[in-house]
Amino acid sequence: MTTKNHIHLIGICGTAMASLAGMLKQRGFRVTGSDAAAYPPMFDFLAQLEIPVAQPFDPRNLEPNPDLVVVGNAISRGNPELEHVLDHRIPFCSLPQLLHDEFLRGREVLVVAGTHGKTTTTSMLAWIFHSAGLQPSFLIGGIAENFGSSFHLGEGKHFILEGDEYDTAFFDKGPKFLHYFPDAAIITSVEFDHADIYKDLDAVETAFKRLVNLIPRRGRIVAFGGVTADDSESASLNRCLAKAFCPVERYGVSPGAQWRITHLKFESGRTSWTVQHNGDRWADFDFALAGEYNVWNATAAAALAANYRISRDQIATALKTFKSVKRRLEVKAQVNGITIIDDFAHHPTAIAGTLKALRTIYPGARLWAILEPRSNTLRRRVLQSDLARSLALADEIIVAGVFRSEAIPENERLELPELAAEIKKCGKPVRLIADADQIVSSIASDMRSGDVVAILSNGGFGGIYEKLPARLRELSGDSEFANSANAAGKK
Repeated sequence: MTTKNHIHLIGICGTAMASLAGMLKQRGFRVTGSDAAAYPPMFDFLAQLEIPVAQPFDPRNLEPNPDLVVVGNAISRGNPELEHVLDHRIPFCSLPQLLHDEFLRGREVLVVAGTHGKTTTTSMLAWIFHSAGLQPSFLIGGIAENFGSSFHLGEGKHFILEGDEYDTAFFDKGPKFLHYFPDAAIITSVEFDHADIYKDLDAVETAFKRLVNLIPRRGRIVAFGGVTADDSESASLNRCLAKAFCPVERYGVSPGAQWRITHLKFESGRTSWTVQHNGDRWADFDFALAGEYNVWNATAAAALAANYRISRDQIATALKTFKSVKRRLEVKAQVNGITIIDDFAHHPTAIAGTLKALRTIYPGARLWAILEPRSNTLRRRVLQSDLARSLALADEIIVAGVFRSEAIPENERLELPELAAEIKKCGKPVRLIADADQIVSSIASDMRSGDVVAILSNGGFGGIYEKLPARLRELSGDSEFANSANAAGKK
């Protein structure tokens, strides 16, 4: 394509779509987009890039006809802009297809895949390569705080990107990551997820087996866990890797891991650990992040970076200076000694990891979990018992109504009263409160100094991130700050 072309993105406020929009603009294309509704951080990100976003979807957003339309994977038949594209035969494609054709050809492609930890691990890997002076390009499903961006087009030969197993587009139901043809990959985990498109764990494993089958013999896979028969935590991943044609290296605490984590310590504001490589002490690492899962993520990134001849010292320096990713244990506000945390919760395992990490950061604090069941997996009852056990790691539990519950068949929908009953069986109090406004008005007066509040959602959650701090300020008599926060939450 010529850089004079106009490209329009339907569903531009998705994390990957917004990143692609920025890359296309940097490449010189004229870029526009549309979405049903926009919320931080991607809407703010697009505004900084001066990429116009039309709301809501409307065929007039496509006038005059663009040269190409990128259709986001959340867009389905019936969308007015998509129907206009089909009626007028405007050229269209998927995000992964355009990403491969326009940006990945001729690059050394490193893909980070897995049910959990993709975004953070991709950010870590990109930061290591950047710190080592290799000038990588990258595409991440979130805002990497070290870069202040979710993408970068570098001069180096490496392109590091997050590989999602979700489907590609309404016309291509295969996983996104099959379009990327990686030269090397990290696979962090394989669990049942995306219950809207995968029937069961076997179907998820099939997708990852196809990814493994794409990696050339000269490539490499770094994967979580061990290879012993009794390593049940890695059983799914072991099945996916069974027919790999390239070398496979494992990381974790298992004795069967080539990159073995030992001497893990959590201290105030610091996490440290040692990595053994093939039984020998290889490196000592530390950083400011909490949570076992972040140590796994960092070790995976270190292992793959080492295979690209980045030194242990360079890796250690990069990890020590690594910050985080937006919406991953992000402190949104501190009011009267109450700390409010935003975390991009999408799966019971991720929720458990988040709450365990907060226990290490804030030992002794009363921990609140406020959940909006919003992801396509959490809105369904298939992992309901796992979700109850995960939430029960908190001291006070609030569950909002199921987001767009009408879109989920009734026989598949998360049953909130049953969920609450399972949480109570774990000995923890739980309240079911319909929406953000009611949650704020119901619980703000119950909070006290020293509390830590984890807001768990992969969406905007009705502006609760602004509304709860505002209400807490009102209760403390700080009306000036409360009014300004309320105004921000209504934008």
